[in-house]
Amino acid sequence: MTERIPLIAGNWKMNLDHLQSIALIQKLAWTLNEKGHDFKDVEVSVFPPFTALRSAQTLIDAEKFELNIGAQDISQHSVGAFTGEISGSMLAKLAVKYVLVGHSERRQYHNETDELVQQKVAACFSANLTPIICVGETQSELESHGPSAVPVRQILAALQGHESLKEFVVAYEPVWAIGTGEVATPEQAEQVAQEIRKAIQEVHGEVAEQVRILYGGSVKSVNVAGFMQGPNIDGVLVGGASLDSDEFAGIARYKKHIVL
Repeated sequence: MTERIPLIAGNWKMNLDHLQSIALIQKLAWTLNEKGHDFKDVEVSVFPPFTALRSAQTLIDAEKFELNIGAQDISQHSVGAFTGEISGSMLAKLAVKYVLVGHSERRQYHNETDELVQQKVAACFSANLTPIICVGETQSELESHGPSAVPVRQILAALQGHESLKEFVVAYEPVWAIGTGEVATPEQAEQVAQEIRKAIQEVHGEVAEQVRILYGGSVKSVNVAGFMQGPNIDGVLVGGASLDSDEFAGIARYKKHIVL
């Protein structure tokens, strides 16, 4: 079986200016280093706002922190008269490794379609960035179609039509569990992750075994270990809890919470 290194990703959303971002990165890195965190065993990535990416990159490079930087979005365009857009090449120059694509808030508030998400995945591949493709169902979709139909449709749409598939990550975030305090059970999350991996395998073959699947939705240090015991869940995408360095470090140190 392919070994998949767990990924703990913190999406800061529209929070923190560049000075606050620097302070949080410093505290997070110090806390993890103080606890002897092995970044080769559990990878940690933070997703600041665009305005803080340069500051984050400079700090991480200067201090040789082992954190990775992610961006919260990407333009489907590579260059041109697209006011307010950020291209993949711009992100690559800032040592960005991951890009969130198709987050439910982008789909909901910016009307991003499956087609647009597919184009943004292509933009990531073109710039040698790793997309974290976000999928998930609303409460009404869950009731109408069941727990895996919408996520499976979304991931297959995002992966179709590419000349070749480079590295990508999937983040399953049930919309009904984002910022609501509601949370899927580990068994529910594992079931959907299993269906996602099965669907990728049926269409794209062996790449499915290499793909990391994250769970997101009201993840905290007190519940993360339960999700991470599922064989198909390889990490978590954390929202509000990632703004607290101690809490996020606790999530990244989930192995300390697992009782075998």
